[in-house]
Amino acid sequence: MVLYGVAALALCMLAGTIVGEVLGALLGIDANVGGVGFAMIMLIFAVEWLRRKGHFPKASEQGILFWSAMYIPIVIAMASIQNVAAAVSGGPMAILAGLGALVAGAALVPVLAKIGTPSEPLPPLTEQEKQEA
Repeated sequence: MVLYGVAALALCMLAGTIVGEVLGALLGIDANVGGVGFAMIMLIFAVEWLRRKGHFPKASEQGILFWSAMYIPIVIAMASIQNVAAAVSGGPMAILAGLGALVAGAALVPVLAKIGTPSEPLPPLTEQEKQEA
């Protein structure tokens, strides 16, 4: 069953890569534009849809959980191979785009924090729960 989770991830990654390549070609860029991001969004929607339909057992989630733990190191490794020096020397537009994304992200933190309703705090752990943790 773990294999089904990994298969869902692989299919979403393949579809995301194709979408990123097509988007890059449409924009006239010889690169994959956002393929990993599209893949993760597709995975979120696919898993939620399968879960609502009852076709995604708990055991299959283990395959996705494994790769989700690997996701951040993989993205960091991918980002480390980007040519930052060329982007910075290419002009101020790269710096402005990065600063714009930073400002927009920081401005959205309070907006996103207001989504949903506040919940009651969790009760304190019992002695048995403390020992198990």
